[in-house]
Amino acid sequence: MRIEWVEMPGGTCRFGDDARPVMVDALLWTRTPITYAQLRGERGGERGLHPVTGMTHAAAAEIAHALGGRLPTSAEWEWMAGGAVRRRWPWGDQDWTPELANLRERGLHTTSPVDAHLDGATPEGLLDVAGNVWEWTARVTMGGSVTLRGGSYASPALYARTTFLNAAPAELASPGIGMRVVRLP
Repeated sequence: MRIEWVEMPGGTCRFGDDARPVMVDALLWTRTPITYAQLRGERGGERGLHPVTGMTHAAAAEIAHALGGRLPTSAEWEWMAGGAVRRRWPWGDQDWTPELANLRERGLHTTSPVDAHLDGATPEGLLDVAGNVWEWTARVTMGGSVTLRGGSYASPALYARTTFLNAAPAELASPGIGMRVVRLP
């Protein structure tokens, strides 16, 4: 499976709960979180279309660099997920239902293929922005943790909202954390 890139225009992200204006450049985004097939070749084993997990923040940053990009900032991620209109969810303002994202209430208790929730795509066509795996960002918080975005298969739906922030120690290698890559157009 090759990596597909989706161009997102730049603009002013009204970042976080306080809607602080942050300028975001136009970027190319991987359509999905990075999968085993994208790293290991066309098939990638039995988990080929599942997101790559179990990597520390440093390992995720190295993979992003090897793929010709980097991890997004938290503001860039929020801009991609919510757009200029500040959607509550990546797909819009409709509340979560099981066909939109792999979240705890769905009951899978593990990752799903990144193309399993087509109805949950952003208007630009990015998949799995909510649920399946948290996504590492480039934002390091006070105390050395790193901001995570998007929620995972073990998260309640609230955590998948576009403005929800979480953090984890940079050295954590969790089965619920993956990554998405950005690069300049």
